[in-house]
Amino acid sequence: MTQMQIPSVVATRPGGPEVLDIVHRTLPDLGPGEMRVRVHAAGVNRPDAMQREGAYPPPAGVTDVLGLELSGEVMATAPDVTRFRPGDRIMALVAGGAYAHEAIVQVDACLPVPDGLSMIEAAGIPETYFTVWSNLFQRAGLTAGETVLIHGGTSGIGVTATLLATALGARVITTCGSDQKCRASERIGASASINYRDSDFVTEVRALTQGRGPEVILDMVGGPYMQRNLDLVAEDGRIAQIAFQQGSQAQMNMGPLLFKRLTLTGSTLRARPLAMKAALARAVEDHVLPLIRNGQARPMIDSTFDLDDVRAAHARLEASAHTGKIILTTPACDKAPLPQGVTP
Repeated sequence: MTQMQIPSVVATRPGGPEVLDIVHRTLPDLGPGEMRVRVHAAGVNRPDAMQREGAYPPPAGVTDVLGLELSGEVMATAPDVTRFRPGDRIMALVAGGAYAHEAIVQVDACLPVPDGLSMIEAAGIPETYFTVWSNLFQRAGLTAGETVLIHGGTSGIGVTATLLATALGARVITTCGSDQKCRASERIGASASINYRDSDFVTEVRALTQGRGPEVILDMVGGPYMQRNLDLVAEDGRIAQIAFQQGSQAQMNMGPLLFKRLTLTGSTLRARPLAMKAALARAVEDHVLPLIRNGQARPMIDSTFDLDDVRAAHARLEASAHTGKIILTTPACDKAPLPQGVTP
């Protein structure tokens, strides 16, 4: 029996958005704990751009088809899968393969799509919400009443972190690259947002915290920000490093780590063992889905692109022109207008 060829997005060589192309691939047979899913939508994330550039190759044994999160409809399940059945709406964290019409997912890294949530919104949840919950709340221990500084306030991660932190009672300060983005971040929930191109965020945040500094910093910039974060964060503070967009190396004075009793933590999500992803999925289901259902932390969608327009989607990501999530849709997706308030 001839297997169906699935339209899928790959990078034909390292480079910019122009190297992305649609190819046709066959999917493997289902293994234990796996499901075959008709993809409706997939989130576009910075790690996808890094993979396209050749800087973030997929783990061994993982498809080279791009995409780390998706929403879709279950088509078939392995015999040992009991939680979902064909026809169910799911969202899934995957190590690759989301930019396609169909994908294989691990049931333990899936969540049900809540009633009233569109498939476009659901596709923007797994990568960013899992990352934020793991790093900001589990690892950095952000609690109600504390102040968190979030770099990149209008990125997918920044918006998600702002929504979750404010929903759970923390005060949010963000940095952004323009006054327009600062105002957008404040509309989302930040108590203040600093244009890092015009102001020194260390000076500004100190003033906003009466010289104390924030208890937690969430950083994806790295490079020149790392020393400034150490100098700024409050005593007994925590810094969660989730990416190094401006490099992972810097000449640093690590003294503040000792005399301010700081915690510096970091993690990646893609290469984690399935058991860890499964535990994280259950935590997100228990703690985050209720906030999404009641509207406190509903995903914010910047824009949608057909899968065939993946190059344009990556160009928007590269330009940092977005506020919230960029989503790719397949022909299976219902492209009805999003609920009021989902976009900024």
